[in-house]
Amino acid sequence: MLVNWRDVHSLAYLAALPALAAWQWVHGFSLPLYAAMLFLTLGIGVIHHNHTHRRMWRNKHLNRATDLWLSLLQGHPTYVFYPAHVANHHRYRHGLKDVARTYRFGGDTNHLWGYLIHPLQAVAVLYPLFWRWLLRQYRRGSGAWRHALYQYLAVLALWGGLAWVDLEKWLLLVLLPQLHGLHWLLATNYLQHAHADGASRIDYARNFEGWVNPLLFNIGLHTAHHEHPRAHWSELTKLHARYRDKVHPRLNAGGLLPYMFRTFLLGPFFPRWRSRPLMDPTEIR
Repeated sequence: MLVNWRDVHSLAYLAALPALAAWQWVHGFSLPLYAAMLFLTLGIGVIHHNHTHRRMWRNKHLNRATDLWLSLLQGHPTYVFYPAHVANHHRYRHGLKDVARTYRFGGDTNHLWGYLIHPLQAVAVLYPLFWRWLLRQYRRGSGAWRHALYQYLAVLALWGGLAWVDLEKWLLLVLLPQLHGLHWLLATNYLQHAHADGASRIDYARNFEGWVNPLLFNIGLHTAHHEHPRAHWSELTKLHARYRDKVHPRLNAGGLLPYMFRTFLLGPFFPRWRSRPLMDPTEIR
């Protein structure tokens, strides 16, 4: 009943993360398993994102159940992708109306501190979007606000129950991995858009190639995703080939970790590796 059989990959991540947490809850902490959990939290964020753009199942009830499961694993309700990501980020593409555009916060930057602080900055401006969206759904009599409420209640019930059983294990095996995943989910916006041109038709996003894509559902091929938001993640490799030579060369950044190393660690000391903005300063506000 999967729409695309390649989402067996997604289902494996959705099963593996809670299984690793449960094993350690019973048998004790394991550094290799915990490292695997932290990696899987990145995948859960991408699956969460992908499931919003293109539903995983042909059956509505299975899609709703997947929304709930993702909310529990992410530690945050699925509904937030609609007002924050689809109706905001994809609509305005890092432009002046994108409320979480990276150059909104202290200018057009691309450095380690900007990357680390961006999730907190984004949360401060995105949560008002969430509440306004929920209020509109409530006034319209839409069932969407009830589903969002159920997702919040489910997350709080899971947190409360596990914390009551064992507070330390809940903090270590549930809350901290979820916060790690949420940080990456929000900070990815900075990686993919800092120093890109929010006023450009095509140079608004950065692309990453390498191991990140087969492991994390082609999340690095960001221009292709923006241009084809309804395309399944498995189609993005071919779509990326259409845009790779059309975007500014600096926006094809190679591997993610090498990019972060040279931009955030080498760039402050060696001008050769320093990131440079593509956006006209007069366009920034």
